[in-house]
Amino acid sequence: MITVNNLALQYGKRVLFNEVNLKFNQGNCYGVIGANGAGKSTFLKILSGEITPNSGEISVSPGNRMAVLSQDHFAFEEEQVINTVIMGHKEMYSIIQEKDAIYMNPDATEEEGMRAAELENQFGEMGGWNAESDAAELLSNMGIKEDLHYMKMADLSGAQKVKVLLAQALFGNPDILILDEPTNDLDPNAITWLSDFLADFKNTVIVVSHDRYFLDMVCTHIVDIDFQKINIYTGNYTFWYESSKLKAAQIANKNKKTEAKRKEMLEFIQRFSANASKSKQATARKKALDKLNLEEIKPSSRKYPFIHFEPERQAGDQILRVDNLSKKDEHGNFLFRNVSFVVNHKDKIALLGLDSAAVTAFYEILAGELEPDSGSFEFGQTITAAYAPNENHRYFTEDQDLDLMEWLRQYSENKDEQFIRGFLGRMLFSGEEVYKKSSVLSGGEKVRCMMAKTMLSHPNFVMLDEPTNHLDLESITALNEAMENFKGNMIFTSHDHKLTNTVANRIIELTPNGIIDSLISFKEYLRSENVIDQRNTLSGLVMA
Repeated sequence: MITVNNLALQYGKRVLFNEVNLKFNQGNCYGVIGANGAGKSTFLKILSGEITPNSGEISVSPGNRMAVLSQDHFAFEEEQVINTVIMGHKEMYSIIQEKDAIYMNPDATEEEGMRAAELENQFGEMGGWNAESDAAELLSNMGIKEDLHYMKMADLSGAQKVKVLLAQALFGNPDILILDEPTNDLDPNAITWLSDFLADFKNTVIVVSHDRYFLDMVCTHIVDIDFQKINIYTGNYTFWYESSKLKAAQIANKNKKTEAKRKEMLEFIQRFSANASKSKQATARKKALDKLNLEEIKPSSRKYPFIHFEPERQAGDQILRVDNLSKKDEHGNFLFRNVSFVVNHKDKIALLGLDSAAVTAFYEILAGELEPDSGSFEFGQTITAAYAPNENHRYFTEDQDLDLMEWLRQYSENKDEQFIRGFLGRMLFSGEEVYKKSSVLSGGEKVRCMMAKTMLSHPNFVMLDEPTNHLDLESITALNEAMENFKGNMIFTSHDHKLTNTVANRIIELTPNGIIDSLISFKEYLRSENVIDQRNTLSGLVMA
């Protein structure tokens, strides 16, 4: 258990937290949420002892071992992968090092021999004899194949290092597990495995994540950072979000419609409790979920951008035809090849691929920014396509030296100042912020600007490559709703499980040897044995 007493932290005149009192109990999973800059990661660092608050104290139950997901992906470059995982249990690893040093010393004294025997007993009591097999199992479950287990960390890709560091945090069944954005760079299968693992985890978990599906899957409580306070609410993210919206509506408009919504919300609580009781969560968590209480939820101070894609005209019969498109990388290896498909009315396609470079190259070809090595594609004459790339730096270069008003005006037919200012206001740029230089925007601010640019073109076909990168939960939620409500066609790629599952009605996966094309939901796609068979077949093809 962790107890937080009278915690306060401020930097200069900026107060992050004040008079915070909390308890984190065993058997619960706490999802920490808050607007960008609210102090989510800072709060985790205070809990782990990395940052000292201005006042207050953090108490951890005696004997409890804490594990923290490392954010330094290059901290273990010279270590073997398997050893990096075992290092997650610091006491066990120090015992391994000490006893191995004694055994390797040919001049070890009798006293050192007795010390080695003592260490062996401690090692056995910790489950040390299974350490290597347990670490290997975690790695395999995370998608790190056995032939990589004894390689150096420096030889792994960035995404593989993330998985190893996550396995390191999970290793040895820690009493308290602190995870900051654990799903970043994870593929859908790894996220599903991690969700199941944490749902069964019987100790304390405190996690920051922008992945709403993940928070809904694992969390029994939400830790909301708002108004310089931190409050804990029972339930998962969706329950907190719906309850917060309802509370705000009740305060703003106490009428019959709001009361009807309240009744719907109470029914939602009952359904949520019933579903949770059938989940894989531990017994203690099931009991906690039975205590859901709408009345304790407070309305949030956070704001949501207004995102709405409004097509200027309806699409005709022909939307997009792709014929045998192929593209190689600079080494001559196929990113994808022989890609053929036809986009039909109402198609909202989630474009998947293990190689993000292949996915981005495909978008760039459709956007006319990159030439294919072979094949062709054709949009229908009535199609107005808009593309929001994953890497948007070229739109915000310093040599342009434009403020936000000037930046957005160049993409708008309506040049009126009030119109541009109002449009920026929808995207949460208000007051003097509209004169901020576009070159100094944060990652999330740039994405919001790209969404505004996309809206102003009034497309009936939208292409979005990882649009949720850098966005906070509020902006992701607004984008999710906009994509669901969009009346045109779209092809998009996102690591946000909930967004993909609620928007896509067709899945296309790029592989070096062809595509997998399925008219099913994302959830069905991940579980489809037919898809797995197709992927295995394509993987087994001999590349030309």
